[in-house]
Amino acid sequence: MAEEKSSSSTTTRSYWRWSKKDFFPETSFQSMSSYKTAISQTCPRLTDRLLARSSSTNELVTLSKVSENPMQKCLTWWDLIWLSFGSVVGSGIFVITGQEAHNHAGPAIVLSYAISGLSALLSVFCYTEFAAEVPVAGGSFSFLRIELGDFIAFLAAGNILLEALVGAAGLGRSWSSYFASMIKSDSDFLRIKVDSLPDGFNLLDPLAVVVLLVANGIAMSGTKRTSWLNWVASLVSGAVIVFVIVFGFIHAKTSNLEPFFPFGVKGVFEAAAVVYWSYTGFDMVANMAEETKRPSRDIPIGLVGSMSGITVVYCLMALALTMMVKYTEIDVNAAYSVAFEQIGMKWAKYLVSICALKGMTTSLLVGSLGQARYTTQIARAHMIPPIFALVHPKTGTPVYATLLVTSISAIVAFFSSLDVLSSVLSFSTLFIFMLIAVALLVRRYYAKDVTPKNDLIKFLVCLFIVIGSSIGVSALWNSDERGWIGYTVAGLVWFLGTLGMAFLSKQRVPKVWGVPLVPWLPSFSIVMNLFLIGSLGLVAILRFFICSAVMIVYYLFVGLHATYDVAHQNELSD
Repeated sequence: MAEEKSSSSTTTRSYWRWSKKDFFPETSFQSMSSYKTAISQTCPRLTDRLLARSSSTNELVTLSKVSENPMQKCLTWWDLIWLSFGSVVGSGIFVITGQEAHNHAGPAIVLSYAISGLSALLSVFCYTEFAAEVPVAGGSFSFLRIELGDFIAFLAAGNILLEALVGAAGLGRSWSSYFASMIKSDSDFLRIKVDSLPDGFNLLDPLAVVVLLVANGIAMSGTKRTSWLNWVASLVSGAVIVFVIVFGFIHAKTSNLEPFFPFGVKGVFEAAAVVYWSYTGFDMVANMAEETKRPSRDIPIGLVGSMSGITVVYCLMALALTMMVKYTEIDVNAAYSVAFEQIGMKWAKYLVSICALKGMTTSLLVGSLGQARYTTQIARAHMIPPIFALVHPKTGTPVYATLLVTSISAIVAFFSSLDVLSSVLSFSTLFIFMLIAVALLVRRYYAKDVTPKNDLIKFLVCLFIVIGSSIGVSALWNSDERGWIGYTVAGLVWFLGTLGMAFLSKQRVPKVWGVPLVPWLPSFSIVMNLFLIGSLGLVAILRFFICSAVMIVYYLFVGLHATYDVAHQNELSD
């Protein structure tokens, strides 16, 4: 009995610990000598890990042990619907709408939302199939690791973390803008200008930092508590959104819709690429799968149902805004509150601002939940230090992962402006959604040691044709080529690539919930996401590749060796 008690006391460790072994327990990091040896083996290790694929069992069972304590299964489909609403309906519709209607799309911003909504819904289908069959906290990271391998999953993981940091920072800045506009007609009123810093980074925002710290603190206290608070707040914002739409149309002027395409069709797609930010957040719900009671039923209802409704709401709100106020007079920082003030309803601007603040707050709350969950799964795989995978025994939440995301996003929010943040986030999000569509096609058409080599080659050829033709369409658009011949040829090539894939035998049938019309819907999702990526512009693309290059350097010097050690720990111990 005494021995059992002694053994229990030695195995039970405090949650709060900071030793080197907790951050870098892998063999490669035990000493400078072992690290030098690992670095000298970078090429063979990279070859080993480049296409190494995980498994559903590994992601669901083996990696969860790294967290030491389980997450609590406390969510239902009702929670997921309101979590999705609270997560998605935030700063995007209230801030980005005004920015893009004024600068790129004009009244045609409603079409931008419809295009982005369609693309988002296609991505929702892909996410839903994965999340229902692999209900794990890692979301897209785990899905890509299972189907596309370790290296691609790492690039996605890096961009997932970038999305988390930039998204949270953008919400914090938006919250600050709207709060300032309620006090004074200047959205930068509460910010500190530093002339020595470059434009886009010279307006310091201490209020955004405070908001982030408070929201993440609530999220750390418990999942069910955060879900309940989100539900109550979302009911209130739902009522205000109905008010905005109804009174917006009551005070609408059809003359404000002329010209409908002031910046041309190109402006519509440029705006669509940016307003896609307004639809991000549904992947946060997919990341809650590990805490869902019945994921096979709850996730499809929560994701598909909520996103379909949100798309309709966004289009109506965008149309109401551009009919209330001429697009040239829209305030780019606090569009709706200033719009009501311009039509003589000064009292309504406070109601709209409070709703916007509430929406951003719930987005931060739900975002904190989701961001911490996939950071946890990335840490479980040892791509970042595994200490960030630990789940607190009392709250059942990943406190370390939440603190990591909170601290970095607070620093980013303190310096970076909203326009800088939105373009970076949209690229990362679209890139990940495109990879998820590719992963779904791989899941359906390729099974290791089962698929005949000839079928694999045919599938890869078709997949490269689909991706190549999608890039071609985007390149044509960005070259300002408006002739029908180039688009017809690229579209025909895409169609033939997808058709060829449709004639191949599927190797896997979904057990729970499946995307309909495969390969057509995932293939269309690929072309939509790549097209929107191309519409973001050169600056956003350069920022993305610079960030990716930094991630690859980290992977070659840290992540690669940690994951290699974990994958081969049995061999290393022999």
